[in-house]
Amino acid sequence: MPVRPLEPSPHDDPAARFEAALVRRIGSQRYHMWFGSNVRVVPAGRQTVLAVASESFRGWLEDTFGKEVREAAAEAGDGGVRFVVDAELFSEPTASSAKLELPKPESKPEFPKTTRTLFGEEPVPPPSPRARKPKPTTDPANSRRWKSLAEFVVGACNRVAHASALSVVDEPGDAANPLVLHGPVGTGKTHLLEGIYAGIRKKWPDLRPVYVTAEEFTTRFVQACRFDKQGQFRRQMRDCSALLIDDLQFLATKPASQKEFIQTLDSLVSDGKQVVVTADCHPKLAEELMPELVDRLLGGAVWPLQPPDDETRLEILRKKATGGQSIPDTVLKYLARNLKGNVRELEGAVNSVRHFAKVTGRPVDQGLAREAVGDLLRHTVRTISVADIDDAVCAVVGLNRGTLQSKARSWAVSHPRMIAMFLCRKHTAATYGEVAKHFGVKNHSTAVAAEKKVRGWLAKNDKLRLGDREWATKDLIDRIERELNR
Repeated sequence: MPVRPLEPSPHDDPAARFEAALVRRIGSQRYHMWFGSNVRVVPAGRQTVLAVASESFRGWLEDTFGKEVREAAAEAGDGGVRFVVDAELFSEPTASSAKLELPKPESKPEFPKTTRTLFGEEPVPPPSPRARKPKPTTDPANSRRWKSLAEFVVGACNRVAHASALSVVDEPGDAANPLVLHGPVGTGKTHLLEGIYAGIRKKWPDLRPVYVTAEEFTTRFVQACRFDKQGQFRRQMRDCSALLIDDLQFLATKPASQKEFIQTLDSLVSDGKQVVVTADCHPKLAEELMPELVDRLLGGAVWPLQPPDDETRLEILRKKATGGQSIPDTVLKYLARNLKGNVRELEGAVNSVRHFAKVTGRPVDQGLAREAVGDLLRHTVRTISVADIDDAVCAVVGLNRGTLQSKARSWAVSHPRMIAMFLCRKHTAATYGEVAKHFGVKNHSTAVAAEKKVRGWLAKNDKLRLGDREWATKDLIDRIERELNR
């Protein structure tokens, strides 16, 4: 039976058509990464057989690309696709690789050619007569400068989330488990997560917390599947004392990684070990997270972090201004009143003021601060209220003022009302309950459902017919936001 690598071929045969169809669906880069040298096609009549080296990789490949593979086979006119495991096909050296093997001189020591992997393996070179005392290896977890909870500026916008982080450090595993911290960019989610990690290591020296981003979790899992090291990966993630994962939304389009995380989460929680995750939105609003994962996340505690209010912004600026060139408190109050951005923007403003004072040789005062952050102030969006958004939506879609607060349930009113609720959550610090109350709906769950619905429209860029005009959802929201900024 002929065997050949799964590479797109110019010849017009069923296998070549199948391969070309697969490339169109998953892209050339993903095709060559996962199929090029890891999968071989074995023509078997009208059926295409895909051979892989291990059962674990077969399962991962079928879970991840099964739909695309079946669609490609249907387009190519094949009778079907079947995955099989045949390690022998991948163990035979090719003639080209044999020709490249050259004898190595015995006089020089041969060093291993593997590098440090995601599983912590690092080859040790053989001893040399000239070798001096080996350099101590540095653990990245020890060398990294972790933020602490003591450095976190607490305000009304983040008080509950900060208190939850402290409770995790005091009693890991006995606090809310899992703990979910969510909020927009720059509100302090990663700071709290790093503070929990550093706090556990300091207070409980015998415990071994693990801190990874969701991207790192996925990368390690994929490598484990590829090299048949799932057991080693699971020991890393499940033998820890606490698992802290940043940016959980990265798993949204990765079902295999979500399934693995669900199993990891179940194992840790059942063993009384702490799990803390951060995300950019409430789990219920994460459209592409599996319902099973959302359900487990809601079984613990979910706390939001909102953009900083005026008082919190001032405290953040004071903390960022400590050390280095002194900045008068009057200047910091001016910046706090006029800058409405996140923590990174505030830190950038402090750095800009100091640098501008240094290069111009002028003392720091309000006039210098105005010059230093002039561009930032010009692009700062004014404080927006729920009523402002109500008025802007009505103005754009041609509704009378107060219509969105009526009991009307027609699409011409309910769709703009849902968009208004979505924009209230995006541009204001209003809670779901406050948004629901303004628009006269029953309870906060209606506002949650409205935000989720609009997120779905945006993801698909659905069209909405309002009055005598049809709008693309993104265009309509952009138009309303421009109206808000006038």
